[in-house]
Amino acid sequence: MAAEFLRDFLDIPVPSFSEARIVPADLTEALPVARHADLVVLLLAGRPVFAIVIEAQLGRDPNKKYTWPSYLTAVRARHQCLVCLLVVTTDPTIARWSARPIRVGVPGWTLTPFVIGPEAIPVITKRQDARGNPEIAVLSAMAHGRSPEGLSIGLAAIGAIAKVPPERQRLYIDVVLSSLNQAARRSLEAKMKNGYVYQSNFARSYVAQGRREGLLEGERNGLVTGKAQAVLAVLEARAIKIPATVRKRVLASTDLTELDQWVRRAAAIGDASALFTTSPS
Repeated sequence: MAAEFLRDFLDIPVPSFSEARIVPADLTEALPVARHADLVVLLLAGRPVFAIVIEAQLGRDPNKKYTWPSYLTAVRARHQCLVCLLVVTTDPTIARWSARPIRVGVPGWTLTPFVIGPEAIPVITKRQDARGNPEIAVLSAMAHGRSPEGLSIGLAAIGAIAKVPPERQRLYIDVVLSSLNQAARRSLEAKMKNGYVYQSNFARSYVAQGRREGLLEGERNGLVTGKAQAVLAVLEARAIKIPATVRKRVLASTDLTELDQWVRRAAAIGDASALFTTSPS
């Protein structure tokens, strides 16, 4: 998908390749200080030909202007191939900030990130389109879920999620629900409870879990518990270590708005300690 982002959304030439492989994004071995990119995709044609370092950015982080160049040099040294930085964000302001050239050293030594902002992310409202690209459908919900078309976007994304591996389904559905405007989210959750959207085993288990939680703790407490577990599930699915203090704070929260923010942030950060950081505007 990373290669398609560059080629189809940004018109960036990508070398011919026969295989795309997600490789470890832990760059500690190559650097004196621990560094973790969000994702590294390696394109191969018998050997590495191109590496795409992907960063999901939810807010401004001035430190990234210093760490991003180090990510690229470390990946280039490790795989001995060309590299690029691809930043994905659902905020137009953050997209403009991320796209600013980074002057690394002498004139000519400048890193210009490629950026996929909300204007480049398609609005997917049709289920047949979403089923062909479930991840793009989820990204569409993140970028456009608070628009007037939020319900149609959410329905399309939820329909596509049934096609992805079970271990990613819970992660995706919580990201979609937390990305919609309030009216769309309530409507979508109501349709799910009525069996309108899903007929899959996953959907039935998701709804059944919500009902069990509602019976045991009350509807709101069940929702709070589910959201808190979703935050931790997203971090675990991304292989991010969760310190006991972070886990305790997440499970102690009863603020649904806060938990929604944490679910979305957990999908983008590279370190669990950044979960509670409020990025400056």
